[in-house]
Amino acid sequence: MNWMDNNPSVLRWGSEEVVIIYTSPIDGKKHRYYVDFYTEIKDKTGKIKTILIEVKPKKQCSPPKKPDKPTKTFISESKTWAVNQAKWEAAKKVAESRGWEFKIITEDTLFKKDNK
Repeated sequence: MNWMDNNPSVLRWGSEEVVIIYTSPIDGKKHRYYVDFYTEIKDKTGKIKTILIEVKPKKQCSPPKKPDKPTKTFISESKTWAVNQAKWEAAKKVAESRGWEFKIITEDTLFKKDNK
């Protein structure tokens, strides 16, 4: 948030302003997904880009490693992964339909030294 507030290329941003409907693979029902950030950024060419940004721990951005026998942790992580995938696919479709981008960022992106 500080980066967006202090970056002159960021024209506008908001938190959890965009709501996307997705179908959960867990219960088969429609749910609301509030994307973390909506941003309008002027790129180096002067073009204004709209980007939806989701912030997630890196661990949640890949499927969990299957243990020798299923544990409660593995089952929970598998459900989280499946729901996240459904949310992100829905967000990509909405973004593409509007000419926007959808990005997922992790601690690797947030704490890069050149992001100061």
